[in-house]
Amino acid sequence: METRSKIAAAVDALFDEQLECLQKLVRIPSQRGEEAAAQEFMAELMAGIGLDVDKWVIDEAAIKDHPGFCPVSISYENSWNVVGTHRSREQGGRSLVLNGHVDVVPVGKAESWTYGPYEPVIKDGWMYGRGAGDMKAGLIANVYALKALHHIGLQPSATVYVQSVVEEECTGNGALAAVVRGYTADAAFIPEPLEPKLLRGQIGPIWIRVEVSGAPGHASGDFGLGADAIANAIELIQSLRELEKQWNARKTQYQPFQNHPHPINFNVGRIQGGEWTSSAPSACTFEVRVAVYPGQSPAEACKDFERHVAEAASRNPYLKHNPPKISYPGFMQEGYHLTGADAQEEVLRRCHSEIWDQQLEEHAFAATTDARAFGLYGNCPTLVYGPYCKNPHAFDECVDLESLRKVTKTLALFVADWCGLEARAAQP
Repeated sequence: METRSKIAAAVDALFDEQLECLQKLVRIPSQRGEEAAAQEFMAELMAGIGLDVDKWVIDEAAIKDHPGFCPVSISYENSWNVVGTHRSREQGGRSLVLNGHVDVVPVGKAESWTYGPYEPVIKDGWMYGRGAGDMKAGLIANVYALKALHHIGLQPSATVYVQSVVEEECTGNGALAAVVRGYTADAAFIPEPLEPKLLRGQIGPIWIRVEVSGAPGHASGDFGLGADAIANAIELIQSLRELEKQWNARKTQYQPFQNHPHPINFNVGRIQGGEWTSSAPSACTFEVRVAVYPGQSPAEACKDFERHVAEAASRNPYLKHNPPKISYPGFMQEGYHLTGADAQEEVLRRCHSEIWDQQLEEHAFAATTDARAFGLYGNCPTLVYGPYCKNPHAFDECVDLESLRKVTKTLALFVADWCGLEARAAQP
């Protein structure tokens, strides 16, 4: 118990430094296509604790035929993955992946943020900023869990891969590329900010683009065909609520979502159409994120979606003869149900109880994480467990710092228990 107490105390001793490090990372914008500077920061951080750093640009050709691949809409030219490898002397423990994603979603109107999206202010125990919770806090926790061990002269006695990947928010190809490159292990741990609970299941997201046509005409309605593409798109969007209801009614067939109140959400996230205020619009495109259950085929879900849209369009006088065009610009993922991880779960339960003084709870999540890449394609059961976060993807995103402290302690103990410990070699 003395060693375990020292590990927890080391996290406390380094926590102010950990928060300063997190603030530095939050200050670096890392939306899709602009992750390079943040990844340079992560590479330097990993090298600074003695990890062997591998940094590579994702090769689309290497993963495009993989069943976990998703269509790509933005070049990988300035986007790369970073993996820092710890190799022990004894190799007596079980290997581990510590994974996190560096990409963040757009900030929306910057003036709607209380402190600014890239101004990581700490107030009342919360750190604000885009990515502070989702999930740069987890990325830094992965590093500082190892650093806490180093602080007391110890290191894991097994291989540990610390990963900072891109494109979690739109395809998952970053984590997939790490799996294909060989960075998998006996277990993986992702400290996503989904509360300090074990994530038992997650849905698989699908991004769908629907292009709706119309015919331009004068706003008076007196000239031309006057088929309003925007109105037609709205009609189709409204019809999707019935399909969403049907898919949610199937939840009893899919573990672990039987008791989830509303696992399947259809989110229309983008819409664009029209050319001239005084003309009926000739085109409108909307993009919708739908979801599938673990064990449900994304391909079959897409066919179901296409059938529904075709049926709804057939009831529209214009769309009946000019059907919408459907394409898939991003996520095309399976869901993930954590099974076969009794040993990993037992270690997490023990470490969680020790730090939090309560039993570990579990939940199912109506969104996705990179756990599926390792669990489905890397033969690597993946635990998702992280700090509390408010307003992810919204204005004033923030992470609870006390929960981050405890999650870092839990994670450090997990590394110690899962991998085993050995004396750290003297550093030059």
